[in-house]
Amino acid sequence: MDNRKYLPVVITIAIAIIIIISVSNSLFFTVQAGERAVMFRKFSGGLDKENVIGPGFNFKAPWNDVYIYDVTENQIEETLDVLDKNGLNINVDVTVRFHPMYDSIGEIYETFQRDYVRRLVVPEVRSTVRQVMGRFTAEEIYSTKRPEVEAAIRTETENILGAAGNNIEMRALLIRSIKLPEQIRLAIENKLKQEQEALAYQFKLEKEKSEAERKRIAAEGESTANKIINSSLTKELLKMRGIEATQDLANSQNTKIIVIGNGESGLPLILGGD
Repeated sequence: MDNRKYLPVVITIAIAIIIIISVSNSLFFTVQAGERAVMFRKFSGGLDKENVIGPGFNFKAPWNDVYIYDVTENQIEETLDVLDKNGLNINVDVTVRFHPMYDSIGEIYETFQRDYVRRLVVPEVRSTVRQVMGRFTAEEIYSTKRPEVEAAIRTETENILGAAGNNIEMRALLIRSIKLPEQIRLAIENKLKQEQEALAYQFKLEKEKSEAERKRIAAEGESTANKIINSSLTKELLKMRGIEATQDLANSQNTKIIVIGNGESGLPLILGGD
């Protein structure tokens, strides 16, 4: 059997395999978990922003380009010097966690390419922190309105990053620390201490005032009760109670009764007893 007639076929197949292997990177691509991709079609419409490619093995024409995006949660940490409402310098540490919106990779790439963190997220976070803190005094930021300041920064940053054209979903914004000049910090802490002492003193005064009022009401009640009792103690009632007491005392086995004349009330005077 002459196998030489199959030689051209074998050579053709081998060449085809070599060509496929050599151009496989241009024909096939894989999108990993935590990634999304968009395709640039050179001869049919350019960047395909509408069709975001999810994780998996995919095919493309050799002349098209694929841009793969990491869409896992990202994090930046910023240390900023900002000015308060009165122009006082404040140092603040901020942490922001975020990721691109999965279905908007094409728009993000078209606007920022792959550098959206440096070109979008960092500048907007810095700008928002400075704008919000510029509405408050150092004392408010440091103590009385800190939760309000943090909430405003978080809400406004989230709205800006998530706006149409930006397409970034903010997961969290944390203010790690707020540092004031030492002299200002001590002055604020001293003022807060004095306010707490004043509140404690006011509470003590209110408590003493309440106790005095309670005693006054109790005294008035006791005085009223005594007046009622005194008004009901007539001579006849007292005489009757005296007779009853004398009878009880006379009937007692442990009492010796000695009558020495009569008192002004007409009752006997009783002395002695066991």
